[in-house]
Amino acid sequence: MKKNIIIDKNNFFIFSLFECGCFSMATITTTTIIIIICLLPATQAKYMFYNTTMAIDPHKINVHLVPHSHDDVGWLKTIDQYYTGANNSIRGACVENVLDSVISALLDDPNRRFIYAFFQRWWRQQSDTLKAEVRDLVNSGRLEFINGGMCMHDEATPHYIDMIDQTTLGHRFIKHEFNQKPRVGWQIDPFGHSAVQAYLLGAELGFDSLFFARIDYQDRAKRKTDKSLEVVWQGSQSLGSSSQIFTGIFPVHYSPPDGFTFEVNDVSAPIQDDLTLFDYNVKERVDDFVIAALAQANVTRTNHIMWTMGEDFRYQYALSWFRQMDKFIHYVNMDGRVNALYSTPSIYTEAKHAANEKWPLKTGDFFPYADRENAYWTGYFTSRPALKGYVRMMSGYLLAARQLEFFKGRSNLGPNTDALADALAIAQHHDAITGTEREHVAADYAMRLSIGYTEAEKVVAASLALLAESKLSTRHNNPCPLLNISYCPPTEANLLNGKSLVVVAYNPIGWKRVEIIRIPVSSQELIVQDSDGREIESQLIPISSASLSTRNYHLKGNLGGSATDSDKYWLAFSASVPPLGFSTYIVSSSRKTGSRSVISKWSLSERDSNNTIEVGQGNLKLLYTADEGKLTSYINSRNQVTAFAGQSYGYYSGYNGTDRVNQASGAYIFRPNGTFPVKSDSQVPLTVVRGPLLDEIHQQLSSWLHQVTRVYKEKEHAEVEFTIGPIPVDDGVGKEVIARIATSLRSNRTFYTDSNGRDFIKRVRDYRSDWDLQVHQPIAGNYYPINLGIYLEDEDMELSVLVDRAVGATSLVDGQIEVMLHRRLLNDDARGVGEALNEEVCVHNTCKGLMIQGKFYLRIDPRGEGAKWRRAFGQEIFSPLLLAFAEQDGNNWMGTHVAAFSAIDPAYSLPENIAIITLQARLARSLLNFL
Repeated sequence: MKKNIIIDKNNFFIFSLFECGCFSMATITTTTIIIIICLLPATQAKYMFYNTTMAIDPHKINVHLVPHSHDDVGWLKTIDQYYTGANNSIRGACVENVLDSVISALLDDPNRRFIYAFFQRWWRQQSDTLKAEVRDLVNSGRLEFINGGMCMHDEATPHYIDMIDQTTLGHRFIKHEFNQKPRVGWQIDPFGHSAVQAYLLGAELGFDSLFFARIDYQDRAKRKTDKSLEVVWQGSQSLGSSSQIFTGIFPVHYSPPDGFTFEVNDVSAPIQDDLTLFDYNVKERVDDFVIAALAQANVTRTNHIMWTMGEDFRYQYALSWFRQMDKFIHYVNMDGRVNALYSTPSIYTEAKHAANEKWPLKTGDFFPYADRENAYWTGYFTSRPALKGYVRMMSGYLLAARQLEFFKGRSNLGPNTDALADALAIAQHHDAITGTEREHVAADYAMRLSIGYTEAEKVVAASLALLAESKLSTRHNNPCPLLNISYCPPTEANLLNGKSLVVVAYNPIGWKRVEIIRIPVSSQELIVQDSDGREIESQLIPISSASLSTRNYHLKGNLGGSATDSDKYWLAFSASVPPLGFSTYIVSSSRKTGSRSVISKWSLSERDSNNTIEVGQGNLKLLYTADEGKLTSYINSRNQVTAFAGQSYGYYSGYNGTDRVNQASGAYIFRPNGTFPVKSDSQVPLTVVRGPLLDEIHQQLSSWLHQVTRVYKEKEHAEVEFTIGPIPVDDGVGKEVIARIATSLRSNRTFYTDSNGRDFIKRVRDYRSDWDLQVHQPIAGNYYPINLGIYLEDEDMELSVLVDRAVGATSLVDGQIEVMLHRRLLNDDARGVGEALNEEVCVHNTCKGLMIQGKFYLRIDPRGEGAKWRRAFGQEIFSPLLLAFAEQDGNNWMGTHVAAFSAIDPAYSLPENIAIITLQARLARSLLNFL
């Protein structure tokens, strides 16, 4: 017996190689290990060549092996932690390792292929030599970019403008670095799929195909039976056949068939083809492969099937995957019953197209999604409403900031809008804006948005200063991101000693707007002048105690301090702002002029002879009962609409399940366990504020729910501002808060919800057009995502509700609309996040449930007249006026500065059915998109 012993210099390990018939490892001491590797005497191991040449066999079932790794840009860990492999106590995942390992494995064998979508950061860290090799991989089709966006965005909760932006950023990078254009949509993980994704981010983007995994379990079962997992999807009714795209739905998930995952720690049995070892299993594994292939072929049309060879954060050890696929391709093709090959979605799509098959037609979308009974993924439509609101606010701000950056001229050396654009792109991820990430990850997304906003704010300040020919400082020229909680330091200053506040209102929309501007102030003695120096009508509105309490608590939680108590009023005035331009207004002390803003006062409910309260001084009037403060009537004198209308709040009790059978409500899942009205535990009476520009009615509905309804004199819709939280959970029950608007419309189970802020899609309660729905969850199963709004109609009228952020909504009763506004839950729903959706704000080691403030807007029109308002006003909600402020001495601003500006001829506005999506400076070029 020959023995070779090698001892390392530290005497930690002894490696011994024997010719023997056994394999053993024994511990000699606490610091010394002997590893004995044994060789069978009968034969010798040798190098094996595996034939992996790609070839399609027209006479066999072709199994397209598509290697991929699904790497979330944040979920259980932050994007940075996932990339570097940090915080592995949560999840052992390192994206940097994935790419290092995959590129090395691809360079080893020219037949291997891989698809990927998380790339840019890794690329920037590579040497020029490796970049050249990777470019060769891309140009030869061995490394294929799919989707091509900055992330795999969600399809329920992002606005279509954000979807366009994040995709454009990624495609621009791929075009610049590789001169390539992605051909395939790869939305494998989002929790339902939108019509906008099909036609706007698919067909109109130039994709050849679109693939995904998640659809309703009942829908999937039917499609497997009638072989309609692959379809031609026509996402737009109005665009017709031009909006069609070939779409493939995976039979189970985006992982391989059972028994074919090959990461180092996966449990699938590898092919063992070394005759020197005892567990030789080539025939058994080839049989397993063929059986799985035939099973999938039985639910698929044509003789081509795709195996998605990957999973979440796989290929950190790429060779362990490619080694096995090399062997399967080699031995399966030697067997001859089916044909296996390395492939990509593009190759697969070409093969399907060449088969000349007639595919079923799919219209509409794939919402809502349930993965089994009692498990509808409709809760995430509303989860983390504060983050959803922040994303929406930053989206509108970026659109305006890019325009101002274009007017000024882009600088690559100074501040620009790139950081905010990148942060918003990442925030569209299907575990970001969805609210399905862990709490610390949500905070990371918000921090990135804040950093990007801070830099974009400098661009806005510099551009407005240039356009106004001003020397404004960045410190004072800002849009007050906390204005929603009545906090705005530039407007708080006491206007003494001849000082004035300059308000610049910028309009990023292509048509003229007349809006009421509201800013918090500390003085009663104020006047407002327009750009011509004329005093204009203004109104002072007391800030409610509920608003002050909300402001002070959140300032302590977010800024570490509190504001002064001097802010006691909202100053409201009407602003007329030109398209793509700004107007300037001056707020100053009224002591010298003798006139001042009208001061509105709180008043208790004033009853008329019918024991009702009327709110609104223009065409629109709302009637409330004086005793209970309930909305009863909606009256529009212009269009002759008089309708019963009621509005109330309630909450669903979240199901407190603890396992897959007793499904809980959580970040993803909405499973109600009864519905209850919000009980009033406050004796605060109904109060009304009246003034020349708007009326307000305040209702303290409970200790944790406050509502303000505003009716503007020049508008014909009601604006409802709500403050919800902290949602009480002392009873051990999570709650999901909803608002209901009830009318007498006979809507016949039918309502309409928007798709990512664009098309409205018809919904019918307890009905699916693609299969016979078995109703197990009549509430959660009828919820749909809305970004713009929801409406219903009968033969005479239509009721519309628009929202300021993504939420879930439905119509569970004819004539009634229901919108979910906030969620606080105490159980995880067992879908991977491993954390209850229980958001809190902590101040001085004391934590309270998250409070949110938001708005929705309602309007009743004669049938057919609501569409124009929904579209035009919806665009204004997404793109609010951008406000900037400066302080000046004296009243000479108008004489020394440009007081008004428009990039469009002042006599012209774009039609209201044309929206400017992008006006952006790109070095020496500009990008202008209309939609």
